[in-house]
Amino acid sequence: MIQKIRLVSGFFTVGIWTLASKVFGFVRDIMIANAMGSGPVAQAFLIAFALPNMFRRFFAEGAFNTAFVPMFSKKVESGDHSVEFAREAFSGLASVVLLTVLIAQVFMPFLVLAMASGFAQDSRFGLAVDFGRIVFPYILFISLAALLSGVLNAIGRFAAAAAAPVLLNVILVAAMYLAQISGWEMGTTLSWSVLLAGFAQMALVWWAAHRAGITLLPRRPQLTPDMKRLAIIALPAAMAGGVVQINLLVGRQVASYFDGAVAWLSYADRLYQLPLGVVGIAIGVVLLPDLSRRLRAGDDAGGNDSLNRAAEFSLALTLPSAVALVVIPLPLVSVLFQRGAFDAADTAATAMAVAVYGAGLPSFVLAKVLAPLFFAREDTKSPFRYALISMVVNAGLAIGLSSTFGYLAAAIGTSVAGWSMIILLWIGSRKLGTAALVDARLKARVPRLLLSSVIMGGALFGAANLLAPWLYAPHLRYFALAALVSFGVVIYAAAIVLTRAMSPSDLKTAFRRKK
Repeated sequence: MIQKIRLVSGFFTVGIWTLASKVFGFVRDIMIANAMGSGPVAQAFLIAFALPNMFRRFFAEGAFNTAFVPMFSKKVESGDHSVEFAREAFSGLASVVLLTVLIAQVFMPFLVLAMASGFAQDSRFGLAVDFGRIVFPYILFISLAALLSGVLNAIGRFAAAAAAPVLLNVILVAAMYLAQISGWEMGTTLSWSVLLAGFAQMALVWWAAHRAGITLLPRRPQLTPDMKRLAIIALPAAMAGGVVQINLLVGRQVASYFDGAVAWLSYADRLYQLPLGVVGIAIGVVLLPDLSRRLRAGDDAGGNDSLNRAAEFSLALTLPSAVALVVIPLPLVSVLFQRGAFDAADTAATAMAVAVYGAGLPSFVLAKVLAPLFFAREDTKSPFRYALISMVVNAGLAIGLSSTFGYLAAAIGTSVAGWSMIILLWIGSRKLGTAALVDARLKARVPRLLLSSVIMGGALFGAANLLAPWLYAPHLRYFALAALVSFGVVIYAAAIVLTRAMSPSDLKTAFRRKK
């Protein structure tokens, strides 16, 4: 019971800080939309900012931490020189990423073309290259911050690692405010602010690790047996991460050929990333070290319970979020983004992408639940094979449907590829033993959660039509959207009790913390 409470408590710790980051992220994107809309400077900055984030997911949060966290967790569990291993990994990662930064500075024009070749013939290209050279070193700071966060998560300290992303959005919001009142060029200001934010994030988690007794400083990297094993495990994960990034590249390439689409898809991405970040990332961060420790101790039953409760918790929050994104995307986008340079046409285009992404949202979150089953066993090859198949699905749909659906083909490809990945992970997990089995409680509750979400969706649709005059009124729209969302929450809470998807005692237990 204590382990269950710790697991749920960890979810909420990470989730609450991630929610804070996403809220500030919305403020950031609202300010970007207001100042630059979907114009060339906005599109150039968004592509430039995507470059280090792509490599960050490839190096740190994807391949490296996927291999590092299970190995480090097992060393912590067995008391086998875990701190020394972390120091070796820190130095090795710093060396590889620093070399990548230097190479990227030289080949930045080619990287921009790889991201958005549709920029080649207009002013967006030069802007994106200039912004890209400024922001790319961010990857060094954020990669080391990701490793330090993995160390903290593995020893059960989630707060600092979860809080670090908040700094990025706080700094960018402050920078945009200063740019507006001082007359600074917005794209350049944002680019330099990203670099500052990366350093601040790394400093925060480094200090937290230091206070926990783990002080990591760069030194000459050495190819020790542990580092060789880390590299062997990380290579398939790196390749899988590369496949994921190719999926993103395909979407951006398709969008770059439609004026304004890079910005529309980016703003839509922010909306569906809110529940994905709060639920999916929280579960992925907490579940992987927990599963690794349990499997190390031979506790397959405990691992199975953790997995099922993680799936239950994620679906209870993700299904209603997905339904809401599909049912009321226009009010959401209008209230959050439509102002200044972001007009009604931008709202309509972004809302359509939000609805398509919403249909794929549950698959993106479930992937965060199922993938740790493989990673906890140091199996990174199977997810790589599945990612290759999903890449083909994504590319085929995004490119093949672009002549019919335009920029929306990129969103369609992303969502369908997400569901194909879930099917493959599910089939592959059947070979992983009892820890991967779906228990009776989850089987009974998933259909009820789905029914509750559909009930809420119908109520939201009706309420949105009734509130339409207020949802699009200049000053009342904020209160109208807050009322609409609150109404949806109440209806969903009542529905999950009436359908017995969850009982009041379940909700009380989920929020209870270990004394």
